[in-house]
Amino acid sequence: MSIKEMIKNEVDKLPEGLLAEVFDFIQFLEIKRNKNIFAKASQELSTASFKKIWDNKEDAVYDSL
Repeated sequence: MSIKEMIKNEVDKLPEGLLAEVFDFIQFLEIKRNKNIFAKASQELSTASFKKIWDNKEDAVYDSL
């Protein structure tokens, strides 16, 4: 049995009053995941721009730290 099926089975056992909390938690996890995806994408997009700033002769001494 997959984890998804196990979760579905547990959700089916819950009383109606707790389902709203489960739904809120699922939405929280989705928002958290989307924020992480956005942050990583932003970092990757900005790397090329910052490379020009980070890779220069004046700051080469700091590369070995």
